[in-house]
This record gives sequence, structure tokens and C-alpha cells, in this order.
Amino acid sequence: MSLPVDRLVSVVVPTFNAERHLSETLDSVLSQTHQAFEVIVVDDGSTDGTIQLLRHRYPEVTLVEQANAGVGAARNRGLAMARGRYICFLDQDDVWFPEKLARQVECLEFRPEVAAVACPYVFWHPPADGSGGCLPPLPPDPGLRLVEGFDGWTYHEFLLDCWALTSATMLRTDAVRECGGFDVALPYAEDWDLWLRVARRHPFVLLSWPPVLYRQHVEQGSRSIRRIDHRCELLIRAARDHGLYSPDGRGLTPARFRAQIARYRMEFGYHHLQRGNRWVGVRSLLHSWALQPAQWHTLALAGLGAIGWRPASVS
Repeated sequence: MSLPVDRLVSVVVPTFNAERHLSETLDSVLSQTHQAFEVIVVDDGSTDGTIQLLRHRYPEVTLVEQANAGVGAARNRGLAMARGRYICFLDQDDVWFPEKLARQVECLEFRPEVAAVACPYVFWHPPADGSGGCLPPLPPDPGLRLVEGFDGWTYHEFLLDCWALTSATMLRTDAVRECGGFDVALPYAEDWDLWLRVARRHPFVLLSWPPVLYRQHVEQGSRSIRRIDHRCELLIRAARDHGLYSPDGRGLTPARFRAQIARYRMEFGYHHLQRGNRWVGVRSLLHSWALQPAQWHTLALAGLGAIGWRPASVS
């Protein structure tokens, strides 16, 4: 089938031991109302039945196999192969409603100055047995209505929060290549790092309509607690190297940025205390308090952690 190259979307799906959820994910792509797309699955060294599933059930998908190198390297491999004018990086366990691609393509065609369009998403808690169950209803589509404040130059907004989910974002392929793709040296927040780099150079918008289901389960990488606070390191480095302002002059005050870093340090420390990593937690809480000395409850938590208190974990 000949596809219209000027509207072609490359959908890159990195996989690693994805057999359990991958069919739901790929079926949601194949059922899109916008049918001008290619699907590139880059398998990052799976040891389960992922490869067999892809070969037998999805012959229309371009499959690339590589030794395990991490999700950033897998996405970059797909980026190098992409033929589409637009590109999406879809995680192996998330699901799209059928109109997702059509709405984002429409937005990028209507706004040629914009390099990326994100959508809100729905936190999805399907049954633990791996079945999708009944999908939640799709909210009414308001068209190209954008979220106020997230229309245009949004670098400074990314210094506060990673409000663009990888599975819910479409970008112009040339803009991603221009910015160098994903940083494979980052063990975490590699998507956030890319958004910051794209948003420094190009406008980035957020639609108000959520056509993406963000699957929640215990194995997902975002639930992992790491020994290093990569989130804060990323943001502090970006602010140091590129400042707190977007190209249009909108930005953050140093106090606002400092307060956000203090909040993230506090969350990081608290989560480590929950998992019994006492001194990692205490150090992070003290860093948070040093940034916001008026927040005495943070110092109190550090003191409690130092004497062995451990807050209850929430599953």
C-alpha cells in the first residue's frame, strides 16, 4: 500500500520482554483512524516470547532486534529508520484510542511552527491478570483546544514537571533528529531530557483531550526508586546551562525553581525512607530543607529517619 509521505507517522515501539501486554498496544495502533503510519518495533534483547509473537501475529510491523542496550538506544534505533514526517514513541504496554494519531496530525498541520504536540492521558489500572478488561470511555473530543499556558514556548514549564508522556506525544521527526534523539547515557528521565532540548528550540503544545491509556502495574520503570535523584540532577543541569526562561521571555523565578527542586528532593527522600534506605533518604530530606529552611516538617522527617523511623509504604 502506498502511504502519503507528507502525512506519514512513524510509530516506534521499544520492547523488552513485552509478550504480556504488547498485543493490546499494537492492536490499538493498527486500529487508528489515521492509517498513514508505519510501525517499527525495536526489541532490546527480549528473552520471553516477544519475538515469536511479533513474527507470527504482526507481519506488517518492521521488527528490529538488538542486544540489550536500554530504552533510549532502542528508540534511537527506530528514529534512525523512521520514514515519517512525524514520529511517536509508544511504550510497549500503553494503549491509544482510535482517534489519537488523527488529532495530533491535524494539530501539527494546522500549526506548522510547532515541533511537538502532547496529549493528556488516563491512568489505567487494568486487571492484574494481564487482560485489558473494559476500556474506560473516551472523553468528548473538543477538537484542537489547547491547555492554557502550554501553547508555544514551554521550556520553562518543563523545568517544573514532565507533563508530556512519551506514549502521548507526537513530534516532527526532523526536530527530534536536530536535537540529537535520546541521551543513552541517562538511566532515567531520558524522555524529559529530550523534551527540554526540543522545547528550547521549538514551540511545544498540549492538547486538552486525553486519548491515551497509561497502564499502571508494578513492573513499570517509573515506579523504580533509584539511588541517585536523576530527576533533580537533570533539572539543575538544564537550569545551570540554559537558564530559567523560554525564548519568548516567559520563565521561572529562582525562588519558584528552588521550591520545586526542594519538593522533588523531599519526595525522593521520603520514598527512600519507605524502602528502608535510611541515609539516602535522610540526605535528600536535608538537601530539601536547605533549599527551603522554612519547611520545618522536612527537617523533622530527616530527624525521624535518622533514628530509624520508616513511613508505611503504599503499593
